[in-house]
Parts: sequence; C-alpha cells; structure tokens
Amino acid sequence: MEALVTALNDIIWSKALIYLCLGAGLYFSIRSRFMQVRGFGEMLRLLFRGQSSSAGVSSFQALAMSLSGRVGTGNIAGVATAITFGGPGAVFWMWVVAFLGASTAYVESTLAQIYKEKDDNGQYRGGPAYFIEKAMGQKWYAWLFALVTVIATGLLLPGVQANSIAQSMNTAWNVPTWATALVVVAALGFIIFGGVKRIAHFAQVVVPFMAVAYMIIAVVIVSMNAQMVPDMVALIFNSAFGREAAFGAVLGLAVEWGVKRGIYSNEAGQGTGPHAAAAAEVSHPAKQGYVQAFSVYVDTLLVCSATAFLILSTGMYNVQGPDGTMLVNELPGVEAGPGYAQAAVETALQGFGAPFVALALLFFAFTTIVAYYYMAETNIAYINRKAHRPWLTLLLRVGIMAAVAYGAIKSAALAWGLGDIGVGLMAWLNIIAILILQKPAFLALRDYERQKRAGLDPVFDPDALGIRNAGFWQRRIDGQ
Repeated sequence: MEALVTALNDIIWSKALIYLCLGAGLYFSIRSRFMQVRGFGEMLRLLFRGQSSSAGVSSFQALAMSLSGRVGTGNIAGVATAITFGGPGAVFWMWVVAFLGASTAYVESTLAQIYKEKDDNGQYRGGPAYFIEKAMGQKWYAWLFALVTVIATGLLLPGVQANSIAQSMNTAWNVPTWATALVVVAALGFIIFGGVKRIAHFAQVVVPFMAVAYMIIAVVIVSMNAQMVPDMVALIFNSAFGREAAFGAVLGLAVEWGVKRGIYSNEAGQGTGPHAAAAAEVSHPAKQGYVQAFSVYVDTLLVCSATAFLILSTGMYNVQGPDGTMLVNELPGVEAGPGYAQAAVETALQGFGAPFVALALLFFAFTTIVAYYYMAETNIAYINRKAHRPWLTLLLRVGIMAAVAYGAIKSAALAWGLGDIGVGLMAWLNIIAILILQKPAFLALRDYERQKRAGLDPVFDPDALGIRNAGFWQRRIDGQ
C-alpha cells in the first residue's frame, strides 16, 4: 500500500506542480501589483468588519473557518517533515510560497464570492466547483473537482490530522491510538451533525485561542535561546540556496518540500479556502479576497515560522539525505512529526513540552478535520443541486468518521502519503481553473480600489463590470 501511495505521489508531485504553484503565485502577484503588500492595511481593517446573517457568516467567522482548515498538523508535523527531508532551507521556500500564495488566495476566494449561491436551506455555498461551472461553462470539470474534493477532504486528508493527534497523545500520556480515535470520532460527530453555523461558531472561538497560545510558547522558547537566533536565520537562508555544505545533498529537495508542505499548510491554490470564503456575508467579493489573503500570512509566516524557529533554535531535528543517510541526527529514533516540537519545548520547559504540544495539536488538527468536513459537504451540496440525495451527506459523515479512525491507528508515512495525493490532485485542478478564470477577480479588485478612492464602502455590481452568471449578486442588485 505504501509503495503504491509513494509511486502516485511521485507522479502528482512532480516538478511540474512545484513550478505551477510558484509560477501562478508570481503571475497573480505581478498582475495584482502585489496586492498582498499594497493591501496589507486593508486586510487588517476588514478583519472585524461585517456581520453574520441568516444566510452567511461574518468575515471574521469565514476567516476562522478558513484558518481552521489552514492551521493544522501541517503547522507542526508538516514543518518538521519539511526540515527532515528538505533541510532548514525548506522553511525559506515555505515563506516564498506563502508570500506568492497570498495573491493566489485572493483570486480563488474572490471568484468563490462572485459565483456563490444559496442552497436549499438558505445558506451560502460556493467554491471552485461552482465558479468552474458558472464562469468556465465546463460542468464536467466542475463535477471532477467536486468529486476529487469530496474524496480528498472527506477521506484522504482527515487521516493525517488524526494520525498526528494520536501520535502526540501517545507520546505525552501513553494514550493508545485506538482510544484517541474513539474520542476524536465522537467529538467530530457532535460538531458535523450540527451544521455550518455550529462549525463557524466553534472555529471562531477555538482558532484564535489555539494559534495565539502556541505562538506565545514558541516566542518564550526562542527567547530563551536568543543567542542561537542569528545562526538559525543564517542557516535557513544559506541552506535554501545551497551555501551550507552540510545540506548540499538536499538543495533541490528544499524547494520541493518547502513548496509541498507550504501548500499543505496554507492551502493557497489548493482550492479549499474558497469554500469558507463563499460563506461570508460581504457587500463586495474583494473584501473576502483580502481577508483570505491575510489568512495565508497568519498560517505560514506566523504559526509555521513559530514551529520552525522552535525546532531549529533548540537543535531538535533530523535531516535525511536522498539516500536515507542522516546529515543531521540530533534526535535519533524520533520520527519526523510532532515529536520534534515536543522535544524542542522539553529542552526549556521539562515535563511541559509533550503535553502542551499534544494539546495544541489536538486543537489545530481537530478544527482542521471539521473544516475538511465543511469543504466536502459543500461539494456534496453542489452535486445535489439538481437532485435530492440526502443519503450522500449521511454517507460523507460516516466516511469521514471512518477515515479519522483509520488514520489515527495507521502509520504516519501512509497517512501523510494519502494526504499528499489529495492536496496534489486538488491543486492541479484548481490552479489550472483559476489561471483560466482570473479576469473577474481582477475586475473586482480594480472596482473595489476605485470605490475606496472615491470614499465609498464598495458595493458589487457584476453587470457594470461585464461579469456574467453571477446570479446571486445580480438578484441582490435587483432587490430580489
């Protein structure tokens, strides 16, 4: 099984996908005149603006829902894995993909807002499947994305999160993996049977708390090792460009693993973020595009960097060469994953590291599983638009709980391999789509900036911009 998964990943995550992700981010950055820099102040201003409604959630709730998908095990175990197989230089390439990916996140999230609609329950729904059908007119492509997303977020990706929770709980308190699986499955069932509003309120409370607490501890540990910080920063940059002799063997892998784990963590271009973005109640699609671009910064430049600095400043990591030999072996016998972060905290706060990271990872990963369910459910809603198939939603709920139980007790390598297949397939389909469909997102950006310069609170009128098939916004303008 693991050999088959590895072979599939070698095909999906070829250099072509690495170049596609970086190239798309660079192109969108140039075309938007680096809105991720120019618009940083606007991102912060918009965070807490807007209110939820009976149909949608507030901008901040949508951000929290999106972050609950972005901030997960990739921010702890994923960073450790990137360092193990790509060296410290992989951290630099995670930063690059986050900076460029913020513009990609703007494009995909704004498209999701433009082409969103209301489902049978009066809730906003949207995402790549919706904008592919409406803007591209290719229903088969939309269905393909929807099916891949249901499989990826409903079956493949949840196992990675559950596996990291189980590993960290076993390390911290020797809890059997099967026991962790039972508890997580029970808690997940309670949340997902409560609907999108319960998901939004749960994420709004948990996500900010868990991210801030984790970063505070990381800052404390790094401060205690302040003398190592200059060397650590130099190590990241030198190994990223092959100037560190010890990591010359993994120079190419630094880019590959940095991009792969960067996309897994911040999800820019993967097509997951647009689902939460479409649920927001805003007066103009670009507003949520700005907010979702900011979420990429929070995920990678803050949370992922906290983990990287925590691990590198304490020296608690291994680096493995392409031939399997260890270039650095500070933690013999420790598998790449949450164990690195737990060992790093233990160096300064003995007896505290393993439990704290286990709890942080529990919150990080569990909220991500919940977010994955919402994404899969949104694509089930897309599939169900023309036919009433309630059994599909029930099947999804049973399937994701089974996937969580399976992932918790299986090996980390298999769980991560299956997760990478899901991420890669979604990224291929979504990035190609948004490269084709980018025009409405940039029309919305220019329209938003024009109205802001005129001192207005921007309101979206698709007909005035020549944007067609934006049925929700057209009915809104008409007062329907």
